Amino acid sequence: MAHAAQVQRMSRLMIKTLRDDPADAETASHKLLVRAGYVRRSSAGIWTWLPLGKKVLENVSRIVREEMDAIGGQEVLLPALLPKEPYEASGRWEEYGDLLFRLKDRKGADYLLGPTHEEIFTLTVKDQCTSYKDLPVILYQIQTKYRDEARPRSGVLRGREFQMKDSYSFDTTDEGLEQSYALHRQAYQKIFERLGLDYRIVSAVSGAMGGSASEEFLAPAAAGEDTFVDCPACDYAANTEAVTVKVEPADGSAHGPVEELDTPDTPTIESLAEHLGVPASATLKNLLVKVDGEIVAVGVPGDREVDLGKLGEHLAPATVELVTAEDFTGRPELVRGYVGPQGLAGKAFRYIADPRVAPGTSWITGANKEGKHARNVVAGRDFEVDDYLDVVVVEPGDPCPSCGTGLKIDRAIEIGHIFQLGRKYADAFALDVLGQNGKPARVTMGSYGIGVSRAVAALAEQTHDGSGLCWPREVAPADVHVVAAGKAKQTELALEVGEQLGAAGLRVLVDDRAGVSPGVKFTDAELLGVPTIVVAGRRAAEGVVEVKDRRTGEREELTVEEAVARLSA
Repeated sequence: MAHAAQVQRMSRLMIKTLRDDPADAETASHKLLVRAGYVRRSSAGIWTWLPLGKKVLENVSRIVREEMDAIGGQEVLLPALLPKEPYEASGRWEEYGDLLFRLKDRKGADYLLGPTHEEIFTLTVKDQCTSYKDLPVILYQIQTKYRDEARPRSGVLRGREFQMKDSYSFDTTDEGLEQSYALHRQAYQKIFERLGLDYRIVSAVSGAMGGSASEEFLAPAAAGEDTFVDCPACDYAANTEAVTVKVEPADGSAHGPVEELDTPDTPTIESLAEHLGVPASATLKNLLVKVDGEIVAVGVPGDREVDLGKLGEHLAPATVELVTAEDFTGRPELVRGYVGPQGLAGKAFRYIADPRVAPGTSWITGANKEGKHARNVVAGRDFEVDDYLDVVVVEPGDPCPSCGTGLKIDRAIEIGHIFQLGRKYADAFALDVLGQNGKPARVTMGSYGIGVSRAVAALAEQTHDGSGLCWPREVAPADVHVVAAGKAKQTELALEVGEQLGAAGLRVLVDDRAGVSPGVKFTDAELLGVPTIVVAGRRAAEGVVEVKDRRTGEREELTVEEAVARLSA
């Protein structure tokens, strides 16, 4: 669908550009969207979209709508103010914790501002669909979401109020869910390609969302809060929380018996390795955490760190927190700084280990005595692992799970996420339809999100240059920015060019502001980032304008007729 033709005169546009970066801005998108007059901060994590910013936001939404409609999606609009009960039924009233905006009405009933809408979509379909003949169905909405971020930052990249497209598929079979998932995956690829985003599709963990499959769409950017790995030799890519490692069991028969070592004042891996003259990789680090209040030990090689985010995703929806000094009180078997799994794993605590702590591997680890460690502690012989989970912080050079090549690590912005939810929410709300066999059939679901306002920031991060924003044409607030370089004749020509371009079906921004110097107008044109800049300047009297490509900087002088023909072709 084409944009509606429009000519906007800047003399009538509510816009205030800034020469300096906002004091609190750290990322390029935050700086430039504010400086260019696209957004303004209302309060921490809450933003006002000004006229040009709203145009960009709507252009992103339009592309999302077109591609969602193309796969048979049906747009709805659910309330943002939601009752507590559905979220209590799913368990997320508690799981969301402090991220949830909660409020009471005048009668004391509990409500929330929706962070995401799985529960309400499930109930909507339960109300509307009663037979297998009513399915499959894909529903979506583009709506404001709310999350009470502790530290909103990076402008619209991480706010407490944001625009999101969330869609949900409802099928009667797992095969149907896989087809709906594939449709969304293809639609997302088309959306991000049309938006002009550089992106990667990476494996992800489902975490609290549940489900059997999960992928993220990431836009590589230095300002990104997500990290992902990329294999330079094959097509493997994954969020760092989803990276797996394959370790074969070792032959533990060659190791001698457990030997207790006198290691005073060595409560850390560093002090232990220095005392014994061994590499940290020869030691076994045992991190104690509490999982829903129960003490759990996590074993990893001593030269690696536990990724608490990764651990939390694996154990979701359980709450994971580090133990404190108080947790050792009344637990004499837990000797702080000298904990080892031998004799305690499966008894004093549940023992989780990274796959690198494979059966048959031998370690130096705590002897569960003050100032003592033990050598030749063999996994599978001297202690058992209750669960193997990939929980270490991924490092550059770690082997690719697919081909073994060393992995690269990059930063990125999460712009989309797709989940095969399965029946988690259908079970919570007994979402059944009458099946073909005349018996109730439990519906299976998919959940698919795109950060619409975040996509605007991601585009700004990826496409800006030293002079300002550089919007791809499909999302830009205008196709052409016409600049009148000061005098009456130039302003007259600029308005004439603008009208002709508008009549040819282009969206045009004309800088006809009086009393603004040509230098300021040129600087603003670069800052605003419209793809094509047309300058009515020194040759205006001859009917000649300069046409400049904002991204490449290429310039060409053309007559008005030539310029209109070229730009409207």
